[in-house]
Amino acid sequence: MKIGIVFAGQGAQYEGMGKDLYDNYERARAVFDEAGEEVKNWCFTADKETLRKTHITQPTVYTVTMAAYEALLGELEKEGLLTGSPDDPIEIAGFAGFSLGEYAALTAAGCIDDLDKGLEIVETRGRLMEAAGLDENGENRGGMAAAFGPAEKVVEAVAAVADGRILEAVNFNNPKQTVVAGEFAALDDFLEHAKDYRLKCKRLSVGTAFHCAMMAPASDNLRPELEKVGFCAPHKKVYSNITAEDIMAGYEEGQDVNEYLADVMARQVKSPVIFVEVIRHMVRDGIEMFIEVGPGETLSGFVRKTEKEVKAHNVEDKESLELAVASLKEALAERAAQ
Repeated sequence: MKIGIVFAGQGAQYEGMGKDLYDNYERARAVFDEAGEEVKNWCFTADKETLRKTHITQPTVYTVTMAAYEALLGELEKEGLLTGSPDDPIEIAGFAGFSLGEYAALTAAGCIDDLDKGLEIVETRGRLMEAAGLDENGENRGGMAAAFGPAEKVVEAVAAVADGRILEAVNFNNPKQTVVAGEFAALDDFLEHAKDYRLKCKRLSVGTAFHCAMMAPASDNLRPELEKVGFCAPHKKVYSNITAEDIMAGYEEGQDVNEYLADVMARQVKSPVIFVEVIRHMVRDGIEMFIEVGPGETLSGFVRKTEKEVKAHNVEDKESLELAVASLKEALAERAAQ
């Protein structure tokens, strides 16, 4: 059975996230210990407002996703489902992550070969994105809102009210949910006129306007930092946020892998996330079950609303991990009985 692992992104954070994993799984505990006391304390004890700060959100969510992934691997190995043998009953056939989560996907795929290296780059990314969203007085100059309805209607409404201002449809989450980001005034106009397009909207509690032109300075400043990472070629397929295809699809023979991935990930900061297409492409490639790792179950919900026949589970604590493994074993038993 082919399974896909998807990694949670910014916005999934909550107070106390990861503590249950730390208490119950040695491999998860090792991830938190390597991340360090500051990150660990943020995950386990910080309040909602602290966790909402982008420079804190990104390293904490990255750490929890990697801890959840390691705990999952440990349990799959313990159950004999994933031992590295060609005869294993399951195969991790692909990775994907939502925005920040793409760094966890790259880590799981071996492109980022060290947790400390991953933490350093997401901390830098968080600071740069936070700074890009501030005005000259240090105040946030943009925000985001979720729009519920056909994506084409959202794009149409954005085009109608943008009027030369920064306002873009940036997160295509599922067939009926698209997130819009932009300057506050433009976003306010969008929210006011959305009803004309029969769209329901909800303003999101985020630090600023991510994945739009406002993040261009973050992209430019992030690129040289990413070039220091030393990215390696992935050992498993990673589906790109930008294209929904294999992240290495644009790589040309002889090209420097590190420079190639640094360019892709620098552009990712200011580009839309087409996660609905990521899900569709993973299913097209034969993935039969999705497991979301990290805080919350947002991505599992996107999967269910996009591909209703495909099962999706999340792993964020002991209970959800046990349920995910049990569901895998049940699916395998059903297949064997056929």
